[in-house]
Amino acid sequence: METSRVEEVVGDFVTLRKRGVNMIGLCPFHNEKTPSFTVSPAKGIYKCFGCGKAGNSVNFVMDHEHYSYPEALKYLAKKYSIEIEEEEQTPEQIEALNEKESLFAVSAFAQKYFTGQLFNSEEGKAIGLSYFKNRDFREHIIEQFQLGYSPDTWEAFTKNAKENGYKDEFLVKSGLTIDKNNRKFDRFSGRVIFPIHNLSGRVIGFGGRILKKEEKKAKYINSPESYIYSKSQVLYGIYFAKNAIIKKDNCYLVEGYTDVISLFQAGFENVVASSGTSLTTDQIRLIKRYTPNITILYDGDEAGLKASFRGIDMILEQGMNVKVVMFPEGEDPDSYVRGNRSAEVEEFLDREAKDFIQFKTNILLKEAKGDPIKKAGMIKEIVQSIAQIPDAIIRSVYVKECSFMMEMAEQTLMNELNKLLRKKFRQSIKDVPEETLIEVPDIPAEKQIQINLNDTSYQEKDLIRLLLNYGKEEFIVEQTDDEDQIIEVPVKVADFIINDLRVDDITFSNNEYQNIFEEYIVFIDREEIPGEDYFINHTSKNLSSIAIDLLTSPYQLSDKWETKARIEVYTEVQKLKEAVFNSVLSFKAKKIEQLIADVQDEIKHANNEENFEDLTLLLKKHQELKEISKHINQKLGRVVTR
Repeated sequence: METSRVEEVVGDFVTLRKRGVNMIGLCPFHNEKTPSFTVSPAKGIYKCFGCGKAGNSVNFVMDHEHYSYPEALKYLAKKYSIEIEEEEQTPEQIEALNEKESLFAVSAFAQKYFTGQLFNSEEGKAIGLSYFKNRDFREHIIEQFQLGYSPDTWEAFTKNAKENGYKDEFLVKSGLTIDKNNRKFDRFSGRVIFPIHNLSGRVIGFGGRILKKEEKKAKYINSPESYIYSKSQVLYGIYFAKNAIIKKDNCYLVEGYTDVISLFQAGFENVVASSGTSLTTDQIRLIKRYTPNITILYDGDEAGLKASFRGIDMILEQGMNVKVVMFPEGEDPDSYVRGNRSAEVEEFLDREAKDFIQFKTNILLKEAKGDPIKKAGMIKEIVQSIAQIPDAIIRSVYVKECSFMMEMAEQTLMNELNKLLRKKFRQSIKDVPEETLIEVPDIPAEKQIQINLNDTSYQEKDLIRLLLNYGKEEFIVEQTDDEDQIIEVPVKVADFIINDLRVDDITFSNNEYQNIFEEYIVFIDREEIPGEDYFINHTSKNLSSIAIDLLTSPYQLSDKWETKARIEVYTEVQKLKEAVFNSVLSFKAKKIEQLIADVQDEIKHANNEENFEDLTLLLKKHQELKEISKHINQKLGRVVTR
């Protein structure tokens, strides 16, 4: 935990950019278009001000990858090359794993088995390894992608897995084994294997390609959906590509496994595949975490490209920039890369990458040439794509470009666009569930405002926030020495707050804040002050969550106040003494108001009971509390009228 850096851990999954001392990005835990996810490298924490998710490096790995605490530590240990010694699991321990972990475990075992068969068995070397080498895959790339081979027998893998303690239940649920009429056999027998990894590199499924020509068998098959593998949410190669996608600020999207591997081997590491499935919104959002730019690589089949227009519109709808590269007829990314040098491929990709809207317009213009009816349909189709773009400025730029290309009045296209946008808006309103459209009832005036004026929650939160953020900071206070001389004494924020509240025996109404306060007391009595890390990594999840929440802020002071507006703005740390004094006094003022309210209730009760002896004492106490309240509020610069 000391070694891991939160910006590096989060940066493996989210594209982050600097904003002052912090970093921001799109939250991976909920769908958002404007970044509200903040990472603080200095404090070692992250916080999303949209959905509320927060934590440290370990919490992030646990939440994002659905890991247990020990698994998250193992992940970080592997990332930072820290060795963890642990006993090898027995078959009984493997059996005791829960379903998700059992599926991960059996998938990891299968990958090692298939890779071992590829490199170590005669059949694997003769058939599988020779196939990969014929495709010019170098050995280190084969090892990196953990490629493998499944023997051409009915149950070689299933039998081996059961001998190693893996249960039938999870072999079947993972899709590695097929159960038909109580007969269990291997799904991928006689195929070369392409393991599919999640974002953290764990194997979650497999793709298998048959090498024999058998009409009754599909050329490629994938693992079925399982608890850990959902085709619509996975991109083949994303684990290997994510850092390159961030670095290049672009993602190449291809169709097949071999396309990915060939491009990766040639140096184009920012490449992923949709694995033969139609592109989904979840896959698009997965790419968007790392870059807003997608370049789709197609083989020389224009008809295939036209069939994918609808999917590309989905990418535009997510506010992403789409370019298209068409390979020469008869070529696909894999064959083109193998037939050309890397420099030639790079030059080709740069030269042939066309903006999708313009590319689509050109294709449809060719089709509609000389046919007014087709041209009218083409205009509607082009405008339909432009309407998917959420940014109004980008939409207007495309309208202008298409107007020029189609030799048509810009206003005509804009009118059609506005018609579609209005229709889209009406549909979005129509799609809102009726239960969310709540009729607001009339509220009587006397019930409209129900604020507890004696509530101390805000003051308590502010005090704990100051303790956590500035506990070790110092400011100067004036004291009198033994000779009644005023001297200046440095005092730490934590010492001042804790000791000042202890003298008056003041407690917090919020139990969690009180727990933090009491932990500070223990440290102060030992002449220590806990750092931020102590509470961020606290064993109590509640205290850790509160600490992270109070240590982060969605706001940051812009340097433009001084550089452009020439206005000097003081930060809280520059006015720390004043902030601490005001916070302590405000808390005390609220506590006094609570006491005054309690005494007023007692006075009413004593008056009703005609208990004049108690009434006299209570009135005196009430007056004393009012004087204290007046004194505190004067120090705060407040005018008390009651």
